[in-house]
Amino acid sequence: MTTDSSPESEQHLHGDVPRGRRLFVLCLGSLGIVYGDVGTSPLYAIRECFDSERGVPVSTDNVLGVLSLVFWSLTIVISLKYLLYVMRADNKGEGGVLALMALSQTATARLKTSQTLVIMLGLFGAALLYGDGMITPAISVLSAMEGLRVAAPGVSHFIVPATIGILVLLFAFQKHGTARVGAVFGPITLIWFLVLAVLGVSQIVKNPSVLAAALPTYGIAFLFDHQLHGFFVMGAVFLVVTGGEALYADMGHFGARPIRLTWFVMVLPALLLNYFGQGALLLLDGDAVAN
Repeated sequence: MTTDSSPESEQHLHGDVPRGRRLFVLCLGSLGIVYGDVGTSPLYAIRECFDSERGVPVSTDNVLGVLSLVFWSLTIVISLKYLLYVMRADNKGEGGVLALMALSQTATARLKTSQTLVIMLGLFGAALLYGDGMITPAISVLSAMEGLRVAAPGVSHFIVPATIGILVLLFAFQKHGTARVGAVFGPITLIWFLVLAVLGVSQIVKNPSVLAAALPTYGIAFLFDHQLHGFFVMGAVFLVVTGGEALYADMGHFGARPIRLTWFVMVLPALLLNYFGQGALLLLDGDAVAN
């Protein structure tokens, strides 16, 4: 991510709580910067859970079990862990692994051994962030482009070159800074989440019983029934929360309030509606597993 901040995001660092139009601008910007990654997970997460080689067969119990795991993963990892807990550990408004390391160093200033451990953990966390930054854009963009195989199979051989071209353009555009990137991608991402919600609702109304998957009992039963295989399927379920670390890492650009508000008002409802809509579709047509 870029490191410069917009004027709006600089103001919140000085204790000014954003409201009105400024709050809306920050929310829209965070939508394009913070939530672009987690917003692409519906393209591939459910598909991987029911993949013919590594996933589980499509059945009522399996669909409800996977959806239950998705629901509680988003609730526990993103809503509770990041938004309500981790984001409270800001360093003068800044977030991310390095900000957390600085706070930890202050707390353990008198313990030399602990200081060394904190630095090592900080470097390890930064390495994970670099690794995530290398693989996630490729996975997200390639998964989006793979939809062409369904819509227009004749252009399949253009998918990889087009993906490379898009990635080059995206990384080249990032040099213009967070404010400009957010202004461009915010409205686009807003439309994306609205489309996700509408597509999900269109399938849920055909099979509203899928909403029962919000009960944790379905997820627990799924893990007990599939045991080790269910553990590996959880690896695919975890794809729904990839990009969640951006909420904390980008807190210095937008502030905690806009990020939290955007998640609970727009992103979380749209994602859940789409995931449950995909589940409803699978209950009606088990062959619909695709990008």
